[in-house]
Amino acid sequence: MNTPKNKLSPEQQEELLNVLETRFEKNMHRHKGIEWNKVLAKLQANPDKLGSLDEMERTEGEPDVVAYDTKTDEYIFFDCSPESPKGRRSICYDHEALEKRKEHKPADSALNMAEEMGIRILNEEQYKELQQLGKFDSKTSSWIETPSDIRKLGGALFSDFRYNTVFVYHNGAESYYAARGFRGSLRV
Repeated sequence: MNTPKNKLSPEQQEELLNVLETRFEKNMHRHKGIEWNKVLAKLQANPDKLGSLDEMERTEGEPDVVAYDTKTDEYIFFDCSPESPKGRRSICYDHEALEKRKEHKPADSALNMAEEMGIRILNEEQYKELQQLGKFDSKTSSWIETPSDIRKLGGALFSDFRYNTVFVYHNGAESYYAARGFRGSLRV
């Protein structure tokens, strides 16, 4: 996974940390038992991760802490915007799908963007975990990590939340829609 190319100035780092702290405090139900000062210490010890979080924020993903992995001693951030991040919509699934499109190519793909941002696209399990924390994608949908056997056949998976249910669907990997983007995760 790449580290984003953007290096944040001390002022930009401080501004981002303030945004993250405010979101953290407003949404305590997402991270019960997790203390901001410990998250902050991790972020300050890993400034390269701030570039990824800044990209998540810049593309309107509204990243927030959703878990702590005791085995790896890492905090896990997911995009928690109510709908699929606006700055990551109208994209196909991966680079191969982007290359196959001959006409009306989208600007990018979900996997390319995630790689450039230094994050991972949510898998089905993570997407369902996110939905336990609120209602997300009730008007949009998000590409999710697709198993290789499905991808080899030209398909890709996406999810949304309708009728109080999380749905997982399939589509051609080269397809793209104005209301479909992707959600990412980052471990710090």
